[in-house]
Amino acid sequence: MKVLLVTGSSRGIGAEICRQAAAEGWKVCLNYASSADEADQVVAQIRAKGGTAIALQANVANEDEVITLFKRIDLELGPITGLVNNAGINGAGTRVDEMNITLSKQMFEVNTLGAFICAKHAIKRMAKRYGGNGGAIVNISSAASKHGGPFTYVDYAASKAAIDTFTIGLSKEQADQGIRVNCLRPGITMTEISVDYAKQHPEWLDWVLLQVPLGRPAEVSEVANSAMFLLSDKSSYTTGAILDVCGGWVSP
Repeated sequence: MKVLLVTGSSRGIGAEICRQAAAEGWKVCLNYASSADEADQVVAQIRAKGGTAIALQANVANEDEVITLFKRIDLELGPITGLVNNAGINGAGTRVDEMNITLSKQMFEVNTLGAFICAKHAIKRMAKRYGGNGGAIVNISSAASKHGGPFTYVDYAASKAAIDTFTIGLSKEQADQGIRVNCLRPGITMTEISVDYAKQHPEWLDWVLLQVPLGRPAEVSEVANSAMFLLSDKSSYTTGAILDVCGGWVSP
């Protein structure tokens, strides 16, 4: 049985990946930092359709909590065979000269170090050297890693650029262990947070869409579709790839 952990999956892209994965027969663990009610709602949706899902709390930047998370998955679902490093926070949304360093440090710990920590413990279950049968890791980056996020979130963009590089290095490191590692770079996507922000700042969405050749934001299902492709055997000869799902906003 395929077992999937999606970090930061109580809503948005992560929640949709969980719903799609469960529909395709994966046992799914939703991870959340504080949104227990939202995570439980997604679990209920999955179970109502006959899927298997649990929701577990853990701060991915805290290795002790991640260790406990993986042990509980082992007990309740079995060792994972798929990991989506989706957990992330945006930071303060300011120019670099106005940055709150404490907030930026926290963002790097979650967005970048958290992915390293979760990958570490996934590999200990997937890799052949540890008795595993291989698996797939999908890291969620952002189009910001290419356009840089000037004037608003350069720190966030840099944290996601690190994920791009992490993907390339880890894919080469784990290829002979049966683990494929790929990266997904979404652009503007209509998650709950984006919808709320766009309602408050309609000029922001107008500005973004001027830069998107397809002329519209993505739906969460469109991004999740791409994540499922990278997790599946349909991408069995793909590792170290970075897939842009951003309507043409950026290119490799």
